[in-house]
Amino acid sequence: MKAYILSEPGKGPGAWEMVDRPEPVPGPGEAVVAVRAASLNYRDLMIARGQYFRGVRAGVIPLSDGAGEVLSVGGMVSKVQPGDRVMNAFFPSWESGPIYPGAIRLNLGAGNLDGMLAERVAFPASALVRIPDYLSYEEAATLPCAAVTAWNALFESSPPLATGSTILTLGTGGVSMFAFQFAKASGLRVIGTTGSAAKLERMRALGFVHAINYRMVLEWQEEVRRVTAGLGVDHAIEVAGGTLPRTLRATRLGGIVSFIGGLTGFSQQVSLELLLQAGARLQPIVVGSVAMFENMTRAMEAHQIRPMVDEIFSFGLANQALAKLESGAHFGKIVIRV
Repeated sequence: MKAYILSEPGKGPGAWEMVDRPEPVPGPGEAVVAVRAASLNYRDLMIARGQYFRGVRAGVIPLSDGAGEVLSVGGMVSKVQPGDRVMNAFFPSWESGPIYPGAIRLNLGAGNLDGMLAERVAFPASALVRIPDYLSYEEAATLPCAAVTAWNALFESSPPLATGSTILTLGTGGVSMFAFQFAKASGLRVIGTTGSAAKLERMRALGFVHAINYRMVLEWQEEVRRVTAGLGVDHAIEVAGGTLPRTLRATRLGGIVSFIGGLTGFSQQVSLELLLQAGARLQPIVVGSVAMFENMTRAMEAHQIRPMVDEIFSFGLANQALAKLESGAHFGKIVIRV
């Protein structure tokens, strides 16, 4: 079968090489899945650039997110059967309950576990989640990391917000757009930022109550304060890292900042004085469990939420898909059809 491997760590786009790999065989608790689509996260670009903060193994199969059809199962498997349409969990061993160190160590597409950019994979059946009937494979492939992260931040690790409460999202990548969709479906108001005038108009058309161009409004946190009557938002989804001081300022006293990613790196220093002055709860979010994934898909089905897919690339153009991600021109998720 064909698969991509990380052949040149540090190269960025072009770091992946298509190779032949043996056909996977299911272990007793595994299922072999014919991958139909896989999607990209900024984490994948960091890994290809050699910027990821965890260990990366040369030769690993990239990408943590995929969707496909079960081909065969091991003798101890009852959760899925051949023909089922499924998605994989980001942390295969984190089935439910609080996060624990062992679950974080086992993650796809970086160091210890091969990822989803292959024609077929063997995967623990306990960590597979059925695809809602209304979603395509391409749409479903966007869910395991970005969507579960946004869902966890808003509904699993945080007390529920009252209808009409306000959240803040940064940019138009996967986590931010899923957070917008989930929040809007729950009756929350969303303020968002972007560096693109064209994206600004799309955000307004989608239903953001306020959209701010951070290239034009450099002190955008003060604009957030202004449009929230000086209070700040109830919950901020911080995906950039380097913007944390501004995000804290944009969040109300007693609000929540979900710290999710490091799109601008992890070198930002935040003083204890600033944290105390902000008076907000800062919570790190690390994707989510299989149970959270299943909770999310039920909510998506109830509201018929469809992921925002920016562009679909063919399997042979995987490195071009990574280059598109690097360009920052995407609005939503980038998908590779396998």
